[in-house]
Amino acid sequence: MDTEAVERLDSFPFRHRAQELMSSPPLTVAPADTIADAVRQMSERGASSVIVLDGEGRLAGILTERDVMRLIADGPHRLGEPVSKVMSAPVHGIEADALVYRALARMARLGVRHLPVVDDDDRPIGMLTTGSLLKQRASLALTLGDEIAGATDGAALRAVHGKLPALVQALRREDVSGAQASAVIAAITRDLTARAGELALADMISAGQGEAPAPWCLLVLGSAGRGESLLVPDQDNALIHEGSPADDAWFARFSERLNVLLDEAGVPFCKGGVMARNPAYRLSLDGWLAKVDGWIARPQPEALLGVDIFYDFVAVLGERRLSGVLREHATRAAARSPVFLRLLAAAGEDIPSATDLLGRLRTSKGRIDLKRVGLRPIVGGARVAALAWTCTATATDQRLVDAATKGAFGRDTAQSLIEARGVIVDAILDQQLADIAGQRPADNQVEPKRLGRRATSRLREALAVAAGAPELVHEALANRPLAPAGS
Repeated sequence: MDTEAVERLDSFPFRHRAQELMSSPPLTVAPADTIADAVRQMSERGASSVIVLDGEGRLAGILTERDVMRLIADGPHRLGEPVSKVMSAPVHGIEADALVYRALARMARLGVRHLPVVDDDDRPIGMLTTGSLLKQRASLALTLGDEIAGATDGAALRAVHGKLPALVQALRREDVSGAQASAVIAAITRDLTARAGELALADMISAGQGEAPAPWCLLVLGSAGRGESLLVPDQDNALIHEGSPADDAWFARFSERLNVLLDEAGVPFCKGGVMARNPAYRLSLDGWLAKVDGWIARPQPEALLGVDIFYDFVAVLGERRLSGVLREHATRAAARSPVFLRLLAAAGEDIPSATDLLGRLRTSKGRIDLKRVGLRPIVGGARVAALAWTCTATATDQRLVDAATKGAFGRDTAQSLIEARGVIVDAILDQQLADIAGQRPADNQVEPKRLGRRATSRLREALAVAAGAPELVHEALANRPLAPAGS
């Protein structure tokens, strides 16, 4: 593998997100507004572009300074024309929580200088420009983005995926935290999934199956949905569509091709079957809403095994508005059911102690499973607390912050859990890198002996904080007002 570009990495694009650099609120106009009106607003705001919105407040087009200059060259009479006549369309956007490297790659691939930032309903909330982004050095970011966007099959996607260990190693050498590095892994996994979806769609068309029979949205669940992936991948994905039962045959073939492509790309099939090829994870929007209502109305411990990672979902391809509808319904439904929340919380309480009576780390064959005894209680606890207080974030740290802000528990408590998760992720990722370098299969087992005395002490303290996560959940549930916040 050629890792020269990785060794020269500038980590800025992997540390920061689009929402940190965007200008907000974005300047917007309606399709019927005149070009003169748009130019006047651009001048007043000192903006170099204006977004054109459709009747539902979503992206319809964009008008930039360059467009205006060309129009003026044609003659001032054109300023009275409607914006819809001259705007560039379609216009591409990017999610607010997308890492900067993805924005850089998308702008380079599309050859654009302006990139709207959108929310879960595909409504613009900000604008990125080359002035705010391309001043950052990001050769590797652009390389990775271009390779993913230009991949034509599973083998090409696998070549990109194979660079992840070297990328994470370079990030860690630049003192990028394990939590930030894991967000990069998750972002690339999302990009790979989206590209696999595009290739699967192209395969369907070339095979004579035609375009999708109804609007659809591809979701990534679990750790990649939370933005917290490690170097041991597997597939967790699902599909929403607005088709009829008869349309499912098309979506079934599409999903099968998608999951096969991801497996070829080095993201193995999920052993638990959490994939869009499984009919249980490929439903119409009405089907998903009914499924959520079933979980809430008849919560059974054995039926909730896959529910936890479901609530981590994010949209990566297709009609994001479908994801937004499902998110709002699922979050509010959970917040209204104390029984459901208690059963979901119970899954995080059956965690073995990480230490023995003398305070030593419990190991098996010299290693300890830090995902099981450390990450799981924190991640699960944050999820339940967020749902109890109708917080819609998917990232664990943001869930803790949002729940604390609403009054679920103290902010100091949330911060201690965030810091503990950071220590645990550092240890797991560094062990995985060492195992990969030593040609040993990477997993979530960490060898405490390689950490050193100080790092081991920090890890013990972090695991002690993680062990208190179930108490945090009980506090969050007990502190809820009679009517959950935001209900």
